[in-house]
Amino acid sequence: MPFYLPEPPFQHDQNARIGVLLINLGTPEAPTAAAVRPYLKEFLWDRRVVEIPRPLWWLILNGVILTTRPAKSAEKYAAIWRPEGSPLKVYTERATKLLKGLLGERLGQPVLVDYAMRYGNPAIADKIAAMKARGVDRLLILPLYPQYAASSSGSAMDAVWDTLLHTRNPPETRVIKHFHDHAGYLNALRQSVEAYWAEHGRPEVLVMSFHGTPRRSLDLGDPYHCECRKTGRLLAAALGLAPEQFRVTFQSRFGRAEWLQPYTAATLEQLGRAKTRRIDVVCPGFAADCLETLEEIAMEGKATFLNAGGGEFRYIQALNDRPLWIAALADLVQAHLGGWIADSWSLADENREQRQRTERARTLGAKA
Repeated sequence: MPFYLPEPPFQHDQNARIGVLLINLGTPEAPTAAAVRPYLKEFLWDRRVVEIPRPLWWLILNGVILTTRPAKSAEKYAAIWRPEGSPLKVYTERATKLLKGLLGERLGQPVLVDYAMRYGNPAIADKIAAMKARGVDRLLILPLYPQYAASSSGSAMDAVWDTLLHTRNPPETRVIKHFHDHAGYLNALRQSVEAYWAEHGRPEVLVMSFHGTPRRSLDLGDPYHCECRKTGRLLAAALGLAPEQFRVTFQSRFGRAEWLQPYTAATLEQLGRAKTRRIDVVCPGFAADCLETLEEIAMEGKATFLNAGGGEFRYIQALNDRPLWIAALADLVQAHLGGWIADSWSLADENREQRQRTERARTLGAKA
């Protein structure tokens, strides 16, 4: 098998393009055990996600996890699945479409905007190949994880670098590593929470739940914990919350090792036992609603709080396709396109340059 991926046919009459590729985690194709199993296998075999020695982890993964967990996970996916598909995919598609439109209005020149999933489909390698075939020679990568973690943003970047490693003619590439303290992102979060409170009133406590990672990753130098804490602190300040009015917690613990604390489930139980009249939960680390927000928090988390004696539980949706969030994405992209965007652009000028380029190529004996 060749080391390098096949290149698209070179076309002298094809204009160079800028591409923006959003990357999200991924989702099974359907809420069934048969569809969940290959998705889980790809996800859990990623060295960035599980750093256990490969031979031992292979036995655990294939001998235990993949024989029992797909069916259980499929039931959870079925509880949140929509007629149009996975919520994560639905919202990622919507955000991509809206971002493309907004960038077109702002920039006044063609920029290709698309999305890929780190696990499952559409695959990162396939999307990069499709962009190259459409003339993209400058590519901006935007993982949709506000806070950098090696197991999320780092893994997405691995997949990009692996594709480019096997690309004979890679595009010039930039990556937005994180945006945990970006003003537009924080403003979108603030507005989302305030809009919810304007309609439903305010809680006693706002819980900000972030996806967890093993404690060992923090000890080894992963900045994720600090970036989550900073996002929480800045959002609380923007909302005018006193320290006793909010909590920053970490969810989705897996395995027996210690993970980042405080744990979301334990915090919800404690607040319930304290007879807290109402709590709201928001998940600032998730750009789009998914299994971890709609099932783990809005369903399981709610049950934990209420069963412990709590009063009212409300989940505030992720940013999804909210206008301020799309505007924040556009701000992020524009800030990282410096030097790539032409000061002035017109279709007539581009067509003229295309004709001249084609004529020069024919003069030199090219077929196109």
